[in-house]
Amino acid sequence: MPKMKTKSGAAKRFKVRASGSIKRGQAFKRHILTKKTTKNKRHLRGITRINECDVANVRAMLPYA
Repeated sequence: MPKMKTKSGAAKRFKVRASGSIKRGQAFKRHILTKKTTKNKRHLRGITRINECDVANVRAMLPYA
């Protein structure tokens, strides 16, 4: 069998933690920030887990993670 390819876009966006959960960056913090409240932007900082319904799709894109 040939090796499976990792989706390069997914490799840039997701990282697998030691516990097996997958982390991702927060969306909606790139532009058009003037109309967003300070509280909203503060809560968009940092990283978060991907939703449980998306885990299978992300793991398929990252076969060796």
